[in-house]
Amino acid sequence: MRPQRGPPRAAPPQTVKQLLKELRQQKSREGVRSPVLALPSLPSPRPSDGAPWPLAPAVTPSLCAVPHGSPHGSPGGAHGGRASGARGFQAAAIPGPAWPHPAVPWGEFGAPLLRREIRDPYPEPQDLAAARAALGCRDPRELLQQDEEGDTLLHVLCAGGHWALARAAAEALRDLGGLEVREHLGKTPLLVAAAAAAPEIVRDLLVLGANPDAADHDGRTALHLAAAYGHPEILQAMISSGVPVNVEARNFEGQTPLHCAVLAHNASLQGGYSPTGGSGGGSPTPQDQFRCVELLLQMGADSSSQDTKSSLTALHLAVRGGNLALAHLLLRQPGMAPRLVNMKAHGNTPLHMAAALPGTPSQEPLVRLLLAWGADPSARNLEHDLPQSLVPPGAPGDQLRLLLRSHRGSHRPPPTAE
Repeated sequence: MRPQRGPPRAAPPQTVKQLLKELRQQKSREGVRSPVLALPSLPSPRPSDGAPWPLAPAVTPSLCAVPHGSPHGSPGGAHGGRASGARGFQAAAIPGPAWPHPAVPWGEFGAPLLRREIRDPYPEPQDLAAARAALGCRDPRELLQQDEEGDTLLHVLCAGGHWALARAAAEALRDLGGLEVREHLGKTPLLVAAAAAAPEIVRDLLVLGANPDAADHDGRTALHLAAAYGHPEILQAMISSGVPVNVEARNFEGQTPLHCAVLAHNASLQGGYSPTGGSGGGSPTPQDQFRCVELLLQMGADSSSQDTKSSLTALHLAVRGGNLALAHLLLRQPGMAPRLVNMKAHGNTPLHMAAALPGTPSQEPLVRLLLAWGADPSARNLEHDLPQSLVPPGAPGDQLRLLLRSHRGSHRPPPTAE
């Protein structure tokens, strides 16, 4: 082993992967931020001739240690800003929500529960001032430097949920292209903040110009991540930013964010959900996942969109998962039920899928619900099977087959959605 030459190297800053792993291990302390954040020290970049860049004056501990106080003000504030650099921030108005769609009714299956409220668009003034001062002592090119996993300082701050420092870093990097730098998995700082359940940072990045439709190497946008991880507060932050976003974006599995939200809610009802890549904010609850579906519908997500691999709609997925609550929600969307209830995925309607469920407690209620909304029991799939022929054997199946037979020939239009 060669002896090390020169002064010892400084310990590298924590990577995004490490920070997200730590956050997942702190479920019981969710929403609690460390009282003090020391700004990581990064190695200085060098120009092409090998000479070091002139370094800024050393930052004193009083400027680098930025406290994070309690929330201030009321959620949903309408102030944002633009900056030409790390200092000199000028306040400006953030446009209101750009979603002209009516609110989705809660019904008896949802609950307006969020793990954490979204605070005003500003951190505590003293925190933000200290963060800008700390970052103002650094060469901007140093802030763009990436570690071995491609993370910049802004990635790390987003992953840690350090609001004031992340905002100050985003202001400094905005005009240098730093908001779109990607780490080794293709995540921009916005995607990291979405995965880490940092709604204030997400809203700040969007207002400062981050691309809302940026996708990682799996084709997942911030909407996909929020939906899959069960972060309704991220969706609310994106709405409150007023920045238009493509709610029909597809990941590399051909799924929209609504597909991901339905799958996640199905899984959460069956004992938990841990999507690939891990969640930064602890285990989501079924209420969180349900709220994600509601918010996506409020943002204009099309519940009749079919994934590009299996042609499944959100209703197909909900029925296949035995998810009576989501089936109710999707069918209640104004104007959707007449077409949605009889759409086919490789020949199977949602009624075919409900009939084929393996005798779950929600099977008969799902069949009755679909029939009430106009599902056609005489529809045949690609194997020419009727829904009644897919019902599992046994006494409960016999009753279900009788129910389906009794509705054949008496197919009626669905009720009007309220």
